[in-house]
Amino acid sequence: MFSENLKTIRKAKGYTQEELAIKVNVVRQTVSKWEKGFGESSGLYCWQLLF
Repeated sequence: MFSENLKTIRKAKGYTQEELAIKVNVVRQTVSKWEKGFGESSGLYCWQLLF
């Protein structure tokens, strides 16, 4: 599932939600929503920064 993978990979890369949010130009609350399973399709573009 996207939300679980995002959180796992974010932590493995050492990013906080705030740091990832800055990198993908969203607010931290958006990253939190993605990790909770809301608005997943909107978060797909952040994968490029994690890999």
